[in-house]
Amino acid sequence: MTSTLRRAGGFAVVGTLALAAPSLGMAAFAPFAAVALLAAFVIDDGPLFELFARPGDREDGRLNGLAGFALAATVLALLATVPRVRMPLPIFAAAVLILAYGNLGARLVDSTTDEEFLRSAGFVVAAILAGTVGQIAIVSLTGPLRQLPFAQFTLLAALGGLVAALLRTALYERDDPLVMLSVGLSLWGVDTLAGSVSPTQTVISFAFTVAIGYAAYALGTASVAGVITGVLLLLLTIVFGGFGWAVVLVSFFGVGALATKFKYDSKAERGVAEGNDGARGTGNVLGNAAVALVAVVGYAATQTVGHAFGTDLFMLAFAGSVAAAMSDTLSSEIGGLFDNPRLITSFKTVPPGTDGAVTWQGEVAGVGGAALIAAVAAFFLPFPTAGAIAVLAGGVIGMTVDSLLGATVEGAGLGNQAVNFLATLAGALGAMAVWIPL
Repeated sequence: MTSTLRRAGGFAVVGTLALAAPSLGMAAFAPFAAVALLAAFVIDDGPLFELFARPGDREDGRLNGLAGFALAATVLALLATVPRVRMPLPIFAAAVLILAYGNLGARLVDSTTDEEFLRSAGFVVAAILAGTVGQIAIVSLTGPLRQLPFAQFTLLAALGGLVAALLRTALYERDDPLVMLSVGLSLWGVDTLAGSVSPTQTVISFAFTVAIGYAAYALGTASVAGVITGVLLLLLTIVFGGFGWAVVLVSFFGVGALATKFKYDSKAERGVAEGNDGARGTGNVLGNAAVALVAVVGYAATQTVGHAFGTDLFMLAFAGSVAAAMSDTLSSEIGGLFDNPRLITSFKTVPPGTDGAVTWQGEVAGVGGAALIAAVAAFFLPFPTAGAIAVLAGGVIGMTVDSLLGATVEGAGLGNQAVNFLATLAGALGAMAVWIPL
């Protein structure tokens, strides 16, 4: 057994202390606080030190990694027990166990292969199992097993595992405390806003998102981090909105990915191809879908307070932002195959690949993409008939704003991902603005 695997096992054992929370009550933080003090000030040599020490810890002569892990768990325990705050105890336990056992699952995979996709899959699977079991264990101490919402626990564990896995792709091992706190706060928010889910909904959600994610990875349309981000966004969309919302988002992911791969070699020769062989990363996925995520969370919040007009607006904002992302993607990927592009601000002919350059073929493809999303949204989302017109308009507005920003500020002041975000925001606002008078 390698030292990294033993260390991950040791952290998992420490994380399991979270299961004592119901028995300890207000003192649920105490075991982790004690571990943090021991790691920071007492254990500086011997077998325990060697078990938990990371490379940097040996240089400092202090178990900084273990101390940070335990301190993060201490903070979550306090949030779960302080009056008037009260993060649910199952969420606290899930956050700690998801990180601890997710790391163990990743290390187990590491012992047999160095494939990044399998390592991430090992992290998520172990995190889901540990997070689900942890919530069941916490709640079963105060109620009969037959009344436990197993499906809800599994779905929350999956969301937490994906959040943690995504953050781990961007952060270092020493940042585990930040990962744990982020998972805990994220799950607390989801648990507050999301409604109950049935076992059937959970199974279908998992099958749907895993199939889409694996297809994206197998086809090379997304990197490992991009796959995790996309699956997380889809799962959140299902939780907060429903399957109809997810179908709208998948329509963009699928058609947009195929458009990126379409005649990729020709676009590469012209210098207009997406980098990384067309595989979209986390930044690209979030740049195109962050506004949609905010909209679906806003929809869930207005559903909670029963504000009908607000739910319609957020629904249109969601569809309008996705239409803008689709319109922009198709206009770029299809338009880039044609000669004589013109700068949108001056209509002067410029070289292919120039930011803000458009072709009439690309514009037609972009309008078609917006129309496709409008049609899918009209079929799957319960908004008024005029909503389809608003979504189409929002898509075209977003595509135009993207080109204008590309011609004026992209590169000098804004990156491509920021421009994508602003374009989708324009699509969302445009759809709402057009719909209100209709």
